Amino acid sequence: MERAEKREFVTELHDVFKDCGAIVVAQYAGLTVSDMTELRSSMREVGGTVKVAKNRLAKLALEGTESAHIAGLFEGPTLVAYSEDPISAPKVTVEFSKKNEKLVVLGGAMGATNLDDDGVKAHASMPSLDELRGKIVGLLQAPAGKIAQVINAPGGQLARVFGAYGSQEG
Repeated sequence: MERAEKREFVTELHDVFKDCGAIVVAQYAGLTVSDMTELRSSMREVGGTVKVAKNRLAKLALEGTESAHIAGLFEGPTLVAYSEDPISAPKVTVEFSKKNEKLVVLGGAMGATNLDDDGVKAHASMPSLDELRGKIVGLLQAPAGKIAQVINAPGGQLARVFGAYGSQEG
């Protein structure tokens, strides 16, 4: 990589670190190309990205961001997973590390908040934004459905009573 390419890469990564909701740093020593492809596609499905960057370049990109405190995690062969949603990147990374022990989660950040590996795992266990929206919609629809049942119940009971009287006379 030439000097200009490195500078551009650092600038891009700096912008990503500045704007993303969650960053996860993990060691990937021993992962095959197909494993990395699977991790990247899983991350892409939830709107996240996985990048392998030289540690020195990643540390330069972190400078001046809220997440600069995680620079110490960049030792050895590391990758960075990030997403705008604060739950997606940790969730996909932790699920993948459960299936493949060669991916070791080191830690991460949510803005200025430092996350150790247990913190990343805790965030991974939280429901995603879409799951939370679904629960809220379900909670809002439940009372409306119950109101409709209560309103319709007397009419249904009357119909059954009339039906019973009608069958007795016949």
